[in-house]
Amino acid sequence: MEDTIEFELPDVGEGVAEGEIVAWHVESGEHVSENQTVVEVETDKAVVDIPSPVDGAVRSRLAEEGEQVPVGETIITFERDGPETSADAGDSETGTRESADDGTVAPSIDGVATDRTEACSQNGRVFARPSVRRLARKTGVDLAAVSETSGLQVTRRDVLAAASDGVATAEHTSVDAVEETDHGVDVDRSASSGNTAAEESPADRDRTLAMPATRKRARELGVPLDDVSTDETCDGHAFVGPEALESFVAARKHERAERDQHAEPVSDRPERRIPYTGVRRTIGERMEQSMYTAPQVSHHDTVDASELVETRQQLEPEAADQGVDLTYLPFVMKACVAALEAYPVLNAELDEDNGEIIEKRYYNLGVATDTDAGLMVPVVEDVDRKNLLEIASDVQSVVERARDRSISRTEMENGTFTVTNIGAIGGQFGTPILNYPEVGILALGALAERPRVVDGEVVPRPVLPISLTSDHRVVDGSDAARFTNELKRYLENPSLLLLE
Repeated sequence: MEDTIEFELPDVGEGVAEGEIVAWHVESGEHVSENQTVVEVETDKAVVDIPSPVDGAVRSRLAEEGEQVPVGETIITFERDGPETSADAGDSETGTRESADDGTVAPSIDGVATDRTEACSQNGRVFARPSVRRLARKTGVDLAAVSETSGLQVTRRDVLAAASDGVATAEHTSVDAVEETDHGVDVDRSASSGNTAAEESPADRDRTLAMPATRKRARELGVPLDDVSTDETCDGHAFVGPEALESFVAARKHERAERDQHAEPVSDRPERRIPYTGVRRTIGERMEQSMYTAPQVSHHDTVDASELVETRQQLEPEAADQGVDLTYLPFVMKACVAALEAYPVLNAELDEDNGEIIEKRYYNLGVATDTDAGLMVPVVEDVDRKNLLEIASDVQSVVERARDRSISRTEMENGTFTVTNIGAIGGQFGTPILNYPEVGILALGALAERPRVVDGEVVPRPVLPISLTSDHRVVDGSDAARFTNELKRYLENPSLLLLE
């Protein structure tokens, strides 16, 4: 005996509402073991491996790679192994397609065979996953009256939105809304009435049916299914199969190629479109929140880093013997803690709801890190309790894991102050945006020899440019200047850090 397991996208981190399917590691019909990775999911901060909850066979995958899926949505179903199930479950009929009466393969939904006649027999129902239907029943929402915002199916978000507005009524449903049956056939309602069978001219239709995979492919290609000619029918309506769609696309390409041969080129400069999703979208949203929430002001200064350079050169061989790459960043972080202890208003957060400024007596410093996925800010905790080599080792560890996307979400939370090194790429000064809700962020410019006046003479000295951005609701300009002066005092006299 086998039983079907519906596996919902779990809450992989506090505050995560949805995840993007990055890559599937299993196919329909494949046998899996408990805790075997079946899919990679990208949240707003990290890529997470999701394991199988059971031993069994994959029945169907219910989300496509690149699709954003809400937490709690069913993404895959399994047939759990029973006492008589062998490890060869990949050959079970759950992973194969059934043959139609005419010997052809019946349409398949994510690997689950579905006879077209059966699929078309219930197109009066709205398509929604079982978890969504349970939520609708629990909240008293009429699924048939909920307008589908995704263009595919009613989701948890749709149901929750309808519940917050009161139980939806039938008049809310647009005649252009897209519905699906429980067997996965989409129904386009492009007219308010009528039930005419498909004809040669697409303009004569009242409905166009297609399997979800075909409809998804059409969206990717930018092809309205109503424009695709077909002589196939399903329950009296036009049915567009994958062959008809690809034939239509090929014909369009041929027509366009013929037209382009005789047209003047508009431009020889192409465009590249990159999906604004995942980490990149989260970064944008948080930067927007920061800029439109906190009035931000930047303060700039320079540090004579002569002694800092000399001290690092003296300590570098010892650090290397311990396998630690000692950069200037640990010195800066240690100096930041000393300055934050002197001016705790920079190590704070504004609690607007309670009308309080929270000065924190712990020092968790974020390190802004440039990664292939965008800017990430891993946090080194308790910097005040660590020596330079411990800080350097921790920085190296979290930065590497941020760049290879193996860092956990919790390691990028609970920061109290952030340091970003723009000088590693180039440049001197900047106006870094706060890592909200923190009230301070320090940017380091490129450390290089620059002319300085020393004892009345212009001489070359190693100079470190610094830029401090602060939340002006909490931090006055005088506080920012005093903090910067204290920071400079420690960086220009790094031996003082031995006392911290």
